[in-house]
Amino acid sequence: MALSESSLPSIWVDADACPKAVKSILLRASERVGIQLIFVANQALFLPPSETVSSVVVSKGFDKADAYITEHCKAGDLVVTADIPLAADVVKRHALALNPRGRLYSDDNIREILSMRDAMASLRETGLVRGGPSPLAEKDRQAFANTLDRWLTKQR
Repeated sequence: MALSESSLPSIWVDADACPKAVKSILLRASERVGIQLIFVANQALFLPPSETVSSVVVSKGFDKADAYITEHCKAGDLVVTADIPLAADVVKRHALALNPRGRLYSDDNIREILSMRDAMASLRETGLVRGGPSPLAEKDRQAFANTLDRWLTKQR
């Protein structure tokens, strides 16, 4: 059963770095429940034809997709991103953000997460910490799908 289009929030995807597995989960969910899914990237994306799925191509440049998403998302929307500053920006607009590992960012936790990100960046600059996050694992994909399903269920 599709959700009512008039009352539905949208799902925005920071698509430049979105893992393929997450993209696939989102596409299936959009078709299943009829929610609008918008991919934003600085290059054209291959997406299956769909009434609920669209894409926006922004100009190349640092944070152009982030700026577009921040400007166009509305309260209640969901933004899929691994970019914590973008997550903080959309939470300020009363949207939620979901990272590809299934962690939901909201008013309740974004300040702490942003502080941790800044602390880790400082440690990387000093050389005390190296590398970034591990590759997306099956447990991460499952956590993402579960969190997305819980959010979609609340929208009904």
